[in-house]
Formats: sequence, C-alpha cells, structure tokens
Amino acid sequence: MSTPPLAMSKLMPVLFVGHGNPMNAVQDNEFSRTWADVGRTLPRPRAILSISAHWETAGCRVTAMPAPETVHDFYGFPRQLYEIQYPAPGAPELAQGIKQALDDPVVHLDFSWGLDHGTWSVLCRMFPAADIPVVQLSLDSSQPPGFHYRLGQRLKYLRGQDVLVIGSGNMVHNLGVMAWDNSALEWARDFDAALAAHILAGEHLALVDYEAVGENAHMAIPTNEHFLPLLYVLAMQEKSDSITFFCEKVTLGSISMRSLKLG
Repeated sequence: MSTPPLAMSKLMPVLFVGHGNPMNAVQDNEFSRTWADVGRTLPRPRAILSISAHWETAGCRVTAMPAPETVHDFYGFPRQLYEIQYPAPGAPELAQGIKQALDDPVVHLDFSWGLDHGTWSVLCRMFPAADIPVVQLSLDSSQPPGFHYRLGQRLKYLRGQDVLVIGSGNMVHNLGVMAWDNSALEWARDFDAALAAHILAGEHLALVDYEAVGENAHMAIPTNEHFLPLLYVLAMQEKSDSITFFCEKVTLGSISMRSLKLG
C-alpha cells in the first residue's frame, strides 16, 4: 500500500520539543512559558500525533482508544505531578489511517498505553484545554536510527491533513551525570551546538549517524530513545520550511532543552 500523497498547498508545522524534567508541567518557568507561547502561535490542528521518548515497544504501535489515559510514567516526584490529568480525546480514525497508510513496517493498534509524560507535560502547556484529539506512536526499540527517519518520511503526508506531529525527547540526554541545578556541562553545550548546526544545514544523514557527530556522542546520547523523536521530525521537513529554534538551553548539566519548529 502506498503512502497518501502530500498536499503541498497548506502544510501543518512540525515540532520537536525538548521536554526535560516532568516538573515543567507544573512549574512556571522559561520552558513552560515558551511552550505556551508556541502553542498560541500554531494553527489549530484537527489532531496531534506525538512521538514520545517514553514509549518503546517491540514493533510499531499507535494508540487507538477513544479516551487515552494519562500515564504517570515516573517516580519520586511531588504529588502535584501525579494528580495531573490530560483528558484529550483519542483519534481512532487517525490511528486506523496510519495503520492503513503503511504496509512496511506494520503498525499495530494499541489499546493499553495512553498519553505518557513526554506527551502530556508539553501539551498541557501548549493546548491546556485538552480538546484536540491525540494519538501516540511508539518507538520500535529493535530498529536502528535510519529506520525511524524513514518511517518519519512515510508519515509526512499527515502535514497535509491538518495533523500536528510532535516529537518529544531531548537532543542531549544523560541522566547519569545530571545535576539538579541550572548548569550546563561544556561537552553537552558543544554537542548541542553541533547538532543545531547540522539541522540548520539540512544535514540529516549526519544526524541519523549521530555517533559520528563528535567525540562526546556517547556522553550526549548514551541511549537513543530521547534522540529518535528528532529524526521523525526532520524526516518531515520540506525545502520550503523555515527552521525556528526555541528553548535553546542546556540545563541540569546534561539535558538539552533545544526545541524546533519546521514550517
């Protein structure tokens, strides 16, 4: 089955959001305020497809329930964070459409996951009314980065169907050396800057092969689940798209909050 053609007359922007600390969902800070500002500038989508670092599966899955649960997939945080609910409706027809649009890989409909904090911690700031249908696409943990980039290309048609695609992760993400303060390790800043330069130059293959970007790649991306959502977003880029960075900061020592909008 072939992917539906991309409508070029009006394309929805695509976002990658560095979501960072789950507390951004409840704290009034530079990141949460910027997310709210970005949400107000976006055209209203008919639905949202979120690709979150926090849903890894064997094979590809997409949430297909009419009312996805708010998943609190973390521990050790204040009670206030666990009390957050983001009751956005699901979009079973969109999930079915994604499944039908792809024949390789096969995308399985999922009725058990919901919206994890990679999704709702951002959306509760961008779209606080929770009235836009949301589905999540999982990361197939068995596949290499090139697979995820190519899958993003197959999903590009959604931009012409008023679907806002959001990749949620962090370009630099190393919890093993994280510091609970507003600091930035030099190697983390340097690697973040190198990634930004490749993005601005449209050098997607260099980003797919991120381990060759610099000597600190193994420190910046010790595991790639937070980096992979970026590849989906870049794969949807058109030549006519503008690139806008926001939240351009490394914090907590080793967490890049750099985010971007295409289009």
